[in-house]
Amino acid sequence: MKNIVNTEMAPSAIGPYSQGVNIGDFIFFSGQIPLDPKTGEMVENDIKVQTKQSLENVKALLNDQGLDFSNVVKTTVFLDNMDDFAAMNEVYSNYFVAPFPARSAVAVDKLPKGALVEVEVIAYKG
Repeated sequence: MKNIVNTEMAPSAIGPYSQGVNIGDFIFFSGQIPLDPKTGEMVENDIKVQTKQSLENVKALLNDQGLDFSNVVKTTVFLDNMDDFAAMNEVYSNYFVAPFPARSAVAVDKLPKGALVEVEVIAYKG
């Protein structure tokens, strides 16, 4: 059975998709760009600030489901510019501790709303 994640603690979906989908013991969360959930506006144009906000949005989604970053088994980080990898990684490392989830990080041509970073996660509830 599929359950939809929907919380006001994280930005609303900006298209025809859900914040997350729970199937069994796994929750597949949609990518989070650095929108302030209170205003719906993009935070300042700085990779560290944007990475922090994206991860705070992920945290809100996890918390809504009674989870935290230790439940994350896979992350995907999308970067507007791979030159921002080290700065993103510096902030990212403040949210995850060993044993770390699997991760992919890729550079893309553009992200929604001109974001510099987007983070999606898969979490395990078991």
